[in-house]
Amino acid sequence: MKQVMLSPSILSADFYNLSVALKQIEDEKASLIHIDVMDGHFVPPITYGQPVIKSLRSRTSLPFDVHLMVEKPESCIASFIEAGADFVTFHCEATNHADLCVNLIHKAGKKAGIALCPATPLSFVEHLLPLVDLVLVMTVNPGWGGQKLIPYTVNKVRSLADIQKEKGLGYKISVDGGVNEQTLAPLLDAGVDIVVSGSSFFSGKLKWTK
Repeated sequence: MKQVMLSPSILSADFYNLSVALKQIEDEKASLIHIDVMDGHFVPPITYGQPVIKSLRSRTSLPFDVHLMVEKPESCIASFIEAGADFVTFHCEATNHADLCVNLIHKAGKKAGIALCPATPLSFVEHLLPLVDLVLVMTVNPGWGGQKLIPYTVNKVRSLADIQKEKGLGYKISVDGGVNEQTLAPLLDAGVDIVVSGSSFFSGKLKWTK
């Protein structure tokens, strides 16, 4: 059985005590830290930017997966890498230059991820699948924590896993949104590699034993 990685999202942490959140993540033996960047345009909320990421970088050795929910990510990829991103995951719906984004990330020596909103078909990114290191399936509509998982997104994970196996591709399949004790099992069965969890992780409702 393959090793599935936990990537807690600090979107659901207490922003006043982010150092405490980092310790909790490390204590739970997580593999990555998921950092949601929202610009108020691609999604309505605004979260945090490069200065916050830079300040956290020296506090932990865990890799940062910076999830850019921003318009025209090609304009800011370099600055997020400079701030400390190890993975940069951008939305295919937010740019006309997805191939350029992947190249910018790889040229900087970092891992490139592509994210899809729930209703975006896999065909939208089929040409990028051999190029990226991570595919993030949004299992809720992006922008807010605490939502319920959208059931049909599990089939997208399964389809990605089938493509991954059939074509011998090396991307990791990540899921973000609504992951809890009830929804985790079908996602694992579908073939997920990385589980992003925010509100369930920080509330203690997701007990990680993988």
